[in-house]
Amino acid sequence: MTQYAPNPQQQTAQKPSNGLGLTGFIVGLVGLVISFIPLIGVVAWPLVILGIIFSAIGISKAVKGRATNKGLAITGLVLSIVGLAAIILWSAVIKTANDEITEEANREAVIVYEVTGDATNVDVTYSVFSDDNMSTKDETVATLPWTKEVKTKGYVKEGQLIVTTGEAGGSVTCKVTVDGKVVDTATASGQFELATCDSL
Repeated sequence: MTQYAPNPQQQTAQKPSNGLGLTGFIVGLVGLVISFIPLIGVVAWPLVILGIIFSAIGISKAVKGRATNKGLAITGLVLSIVGLAAIILWSAVIKTANDEITEEANREAVIVYEVTGDATNVDVTYSVFSDDNMSTKDETVATLPWTKEVKTKGYVKEGQLIVTTGEAGGSVTCKVTVDGKVVDTATASGQFELATCDSL
């Protein structure tokens, strides 16, 4: 009687390879959460890129029957793409803000100081404030009106004008104009009185 030896190449069920799909989901989720955090979100791009890669491979394995978590891999891909879109949006916002700040820093502001009134021999002190500098000048003005124009650049572009009446008294009115817009005005009258105007 002939006996047949068992076939050594018996097929066994292959265990699903779900690791990459799961990894893509986790990385994509973490990247998405971080991407919505202001400033920090822009550094999440490696996570969402990896999430896209892992999820895409996981979907491919599921389509070929080598994985069973196709839905999870698709979710990971969607989360990663949304995270990437958020990072691109944040990058655009930050770049726009940086361009506006740089443009403002390079813009030249024109500050005009004006003093009017009937007082005589008044003391005028005007100051200009910039990023790392402050300049102050004093003048004694015999008769009014008096006007001075200065120009400045930087993130900080401010000015201040102080007018002091003399022993003869009288009235004075100060005015500070920045780029054609009146930002402050004040009036004082009497002996040794102060009128202070600034753009701060």
